[in-house]
Amino acid sequence: MQASAGDRVIMHSRTVGEHERVGTVLEAHGKDGEPPFLVRFEDGHEALVFPGPDVHVQHASHG
Repeated sequence: MQASAGDRVIMHSRTVGEHERVGTVLEAHGKDGEPPFLVRFEDGHEALVFPGPDVHVQHASHG
């Protein structure tokens, strides 16, 4: 999985009744856009994300 600054990370909930978390990638700390990603979530919280199978990257148009 690759991402770059400006891409959106969508973390789907595996628990019934819980909402998905959406955030914006600030930085990719791995080689060539690989994880982990520094993400700012909609509530302003920033975290280092190591994506698993419940995470989807929505690429921003870069151009």
